[in-house]
Amino acid sequence: MTPIDLRSDTVTRPTPQMMQFMMNAPVGDDVFGEDPTVNALEKKVSKLFGKEAGVFVPSGTMSNQLGVLVLTQTGEEVIIHETGHIYNYEGTTAAWLSNIQLRALPGAKGKLWSEDIKAAIRPKNDWDPHTSVIALENTTNRGGGTAYTREELLAIKQLADENGLLVHLDGARIWNAITATGIEPEFFGTIAETISVCFSKGLGAPVGSMLLGSSTRMKKARRFRKVLGGGMRQVGVLAAAADFAIENHWPLMKDDHRKAKELAELIASREDMSIDPKTVESNIVIFELKNESAVDFLAKMDAKGIRMVPFGPKKVRAVYHFQVDESMHQQVLHIFSGL
Repeated sequence: MTPIDLRSDTVTRPTPQMMQFMMNAPVGDDVFGEDPTVNALEKKVSKLFGKEAGVFVPSGTMSNQLGVLVLTQTGEEVIIHETGHIYNYEGTTAAWLSNIQLRALPGAKGKLWSEDIKAAIRPKNDWDPHTSVIALENTTNRGGGTAYTREELLAIKQLADENGLLVHLDGARIWNAITATGIEPEFFGTIAETISVCFSKGLGAPVGSMLLGSSTRMKKARRFRKVLGGGMRQVGVLAAAADFAIENHWPLMKDDHRKAKELAELIASREDMSIDPKTVESNIVIFELKNESAVDFLAKMDAKGIRMVPFGPKKVRAVYHFQVDESMHQQVLHIFSGL
């Protein structure tokens, strides 16, 4: 039996149609700026989000770190949520690459609130690290796929402007955020000076992210991309996969969100598990176990053909993506019902 893989939305594989699209992509040398497919994708995505330019990179980590690098100066401080990807999953790169420190704040469901950010902004003393950037994650990973509302982002942007701060948006799952909230992509371009968008999670491309921002900052980011070994050659085959995913897989996310909500509702009906279905806004389901450890539960589920990941001693995460089809989803519900 082929396992139903709910570990992450990064486990998707290129479809035959995507592979054919990749094979047919015109390519050139991207370091020379001569790959037409990459150039077209950068123009397409930057325009979609209302930014002047974009830089295609191999990973979301590189995209986030380039964002931090072009927005900060040595010795500055970046405010971030304590569960943020840049803080937890990027190998302390911001410290040794950008020579800045991260100030991690608590907050419900992985979101920062403007009043908490305001309290954390440092005074401009010589002995204080100077606050320069607010880093947001949308949707939140460890926050359970929660998305910022328009009003929350506007409040943060107003605070940033009043205090001379810049905003970086880690949009690893921004496509899910747009699907869940209905907020138009270009709105996010008015909130953040730099935006990282990922193509290899829910969209299902095999590789790739993009940093978006002003032409001046993206020229700087392109230089740093090369320094870090991210300059690629005939990378149009990967850009083609990202383009195909935007056009063909993005519309499927609404079904991912529906399935996640249905699983959350089933889990909430069980006495041995705990979740509030109202908190499930996109494709991520994080639930608590009452009677057993996450390790024991996951071993039992793996034997039944469902793969998930631990998110704490008694906490489990399941993530839906377009390659968990309706029949697989019904099988998941059937197995959870029979536990």
